[in-house]
Amino acid sequence: MLKSSEGQKVPNVMFPVRVHGEWQKVDSDALFKGKTVVLFALPGAFTPTCSNMHLPRYNELASVFKANGIDSLICLSVNDPFVMETWQAAQHTENIAFIPDGNGEFSEGMGLLVDKSAIGLGKRSWRYSMLVKDGVIEKMFIEPEEPGDPFKVSDADTMLHYVNPQASPPPRITFFSKPGCQHCARARKMLAEKGLHFEEIELGSHGVSYSSLQAVSGKGTTPQVYIDGQHVGGADELALWLAK
Repeated sequence: MLKSSEGQKVPNVMFPVRVHGEWQKVDSDALFKGKTVVLFALPGAFTPTCSNMHLPRYNELASVFKANGIDSLICLSVNDPFVMETWQAAQHTENIAFIPDGNGEFSEGMGLLVDKSAIGLGKRSWRYSMLVKDGVIEKMFIEPEEPGDPFKVSDADTMLHYVNPQASPPPRITFFSKPGCQHCARARKMLAEKGLHFEEIELGSHGVSYSSLQAVSGKGTTPQVYIDGQHVGGADELALWLAK
């Protein structure tokens, strides 16, 4: 049975890491001593849930965590340093420190090293998140012991709510665009000036077509903007929303 380590110090481990193509060694004190840190651990780099949901949302909320007293965000996985360095570059997550627990020492010290040999992954970290203050674990969110890869409680929004229940995450913004569209450029500029993170889906790439746009928005013109899942409209409607 997986147990919480709340109230205990984090394991004392030395991590070999790759930073800008160079080897460095970082120990637990360097990561946690005198700091308030959120660490989230996951089964593996480049795996679906980790790459598509767990990691990106922490990156999206990095500035909100910082504004609420978190000194750093750490993503930990039982992968080698080269894999973690490559994954960080692929995910464009400059707001998060990637720590390779290549030998599984930290995960084992947490009591959360599990055997995933049945699916060819060997020893891996169980999925969890924790709030650490000056090296002492204050709070842990450990995924339930269920088949597959449960992802119910270690997400960024759950941790942010624990850190500050009144914290307001930024809106989740997606817009459909097309190359050379001046209205798309205007929407992009408005969002950037407000410092808002957004996802852009460009027509003509990755199989996204005008038919896709029509099916989703009911419109045939770009941009079409969605905020927190709600259809806002084009650039003019976005300007009105931003002016609220």
